[in-house]
Amino acid sequence: MDIEVQETYQEKAIMQLQADADKIAQLIKVQMDNLTMPQCPLYEEVLDTQMYGLSREIDFAVKLGLIERDRGKNILSALEKEMNILHELSVKK
Repeated sequence: MDIEVQETYQEKAIMQLQADADKIAQLIKVQMDNLTMPQCPLYEEVLDTQMYGLSREIDFAVKLGLIERDRGKNILSALEKEMNILHELSVKK
């Protein structure tokens, strides 16, 4: 595959994975603000399901050689940190 095409696919993969991580964060923010508390099983189920789905997307992109495993771990790690911050903020309310 042409190097430029490969780089374009890699950039698109990273942008899509980051967009999916941002959507998860937004979903959880809305849920915490309007629907449930972090101790609610529904909240935990949504978070676990969404995080698992994102991790599978990242694994797939890694297998295709579109992103490095460390980059994928960084995306998940950043999302987890953001979720922890949101959780702490909601507990303080």
